[in-house]
Amino acid sequence: MKHTAPQPSEQETPTAEVQAALPTAAPGPHDPTTSTPSTPSTPSTPSTPSTPSTPSTHSTPSKTHKSARTRSREFALQALYQLIVSHNDPFDIDLFTQDLVGFKKADLAHYRAILHGCARERDALDALITPLIDRPLSDLSPIERAVMWLGVYELEHCLDVPWRVVLNEAIELAKSFGGTDGHKYVNAVLNKVALTLRASEIGAQARA
Repeated sequence: MKHTAPQPSEQETPTAEVQAALPTAAPGPHDPTTSTPSTPSTPSTPSTPSTPSTPSTHSTPSKTHKSARTRSREFALQALYQLIVSHNDPFDIDLFTQDLVGFKKADLAHYRAILHGCARERDALDALITPLIDRPLSDLSPIERAVMWLGVYELEHCLDVPWRVVLNEAIELAKSFGGTDGHKYVNAVLNKVALTLRASEIGAQARA
């Protein structure tokens, strides 16, 4: 069974924990729970799922603390990318992802909730996203689509996570692992979804 990893764009490098598949761009403003990605460099390309790639020797892994939830989102994004690109079984992707370096520092329960929840509800998630985008779903990059799935799922099902944190974390994922300005597109879509799925929470904050 072949697992496919996203290909990095220019000036991107993998993070220390998700180096097997996800590229990292230069950081921007972010939620306090999200750490600063490492210095950009050019990663090598993974050959097979059993032999993850190793970052360039010029790569400097981030030493800033990341929360377990943030790490779980990064690994969930990698898994969702594989689901979109390879169409492999979610349980196989799950086992493969949990075997990656650094996974033990992630929130396992949150990671699995996102991965299996998005896999199970992918059609419903696409139905929420489709009216809010200006192109066919097939024209979205796999990273942007996976980040949107992740964000929409958390907005709908993870009510313990404030809506602003959901958006900030999703934007950071898109900035770190997606293409140039992809985070702006993700932000616009998830803001509209939040107005529907978290209307009472947003309204309460507006009145406070």
